[in-house]
Amino acid sequence: MFARLCLVVSQLLLQLYWICTCLCVAVSTDTDRQFVSDSEVIELFLDNIWMEFGLSENTLAAYRSDMFNLLKWVSKQSIGLLDIKHADLLRYFSQRVEQGMQSRSGARLLSSIRRFYKHQLQHNVITVDPAEKIEFPKLGRRLPDVLTEDEVDKLLHAPDDTKVQGIRDRAMLELLYASGLRVSELISLHVIQLNMRAGILKVFGKGSKERLVPFGDQAGHWLERYLAESRPALLKECHESSVLFLSNRGQGMTRQTFWYLIKRHAATVGIEKHLSPHTLRHAFATHLLNHGADLRVVQLLLGHSDLSTTQVYTHIAQARLQALHHDHHPRG
Repeated sequence: MFARLCLVVSQLLLQLYWICTCLCVAVSTDTDRQFVSDSEVIELFLDNIWMEFGLSENTLAAYRSDMFNLLKWVSKQSIGLLDIKHADLLRYFSQRVEQGMQSRSGARLLSSIRRFYKHQLQHNVITVDPAEKIEFPKLGRRLPDVLTEDEVDKLLHAPDDTKVQGIRDRAMLELLYASGLRVSELISLHVIQLNMRAGILKVFGKGSKERLVPFGDQAGHWLERYLAESRPALLKECHESSVLFLSNRGQGMTRQTFWYLIKRHAATVGIEKHLSPHTLRHAFATHLLNHGADLRVVQLLLGHSDLSTTQVYTHIAQARLQALHHDHHPRG
């Protein structure tokens, strides 16, 4: 109760601070604006969208990087971040493309800048949104390489389950494939989120959205082995941690460490496809659809807020069926 009250009070104080800052900036002259720096405006924007939408640290870091890169550029042009015009932004994007910015990076950058200026407009800090009519070439959605069921089976069997680390790796891979978690969700799991009796995980996804995700008997078996044999050994003497999956040092695992583990185990069993940290998440969704799962059920399991995000996996499943038809039908 006290923690919730503190959160409400902090939200109110932050909103009050933002309103005061907006009023200050809105009524100030160009000379007075020096009292609220452009970098402070960016940080206030980040604080507000974090409080309002519960964005993850990775998402906030991406916004911060994009906005401070823009700030660096406008400073060289002797333009204020809140004084920038539509033509200035077009020039900025043009220069970034000339420097080799790819479509995917450009789309993300535009999304960050649009959100920033839309936020300023909504709070009456600016009267015209300079980013509103800027368009970036639409991305063709690239279908990720998806492992076949045989390849997944090889990957799951790659860790050496006679070793402490091997049991841990097997449990992580089994759980990832059984549940379709994001890697960030997997490594941030705490023991308390795991209900072994019910075979269910309580997951906090993007925007701190909570969902319940089932896992099967195989994942359950390896989790039991990990909790009984591996995790106690990884916990160093007199060391305590509530994190479910531990590194060799007895601490929480990073995304980079887990990504290295996937690549190492894939190389061990000769998997040469282009892999990503979400390889098993992609396989989870595609294999469910291949076996007749409803698209909306897959959406819920993946934690997608938009069904269109999940629909990319139907294209993968269809492409796989077409390839099978072409390879095996006498008139393919």
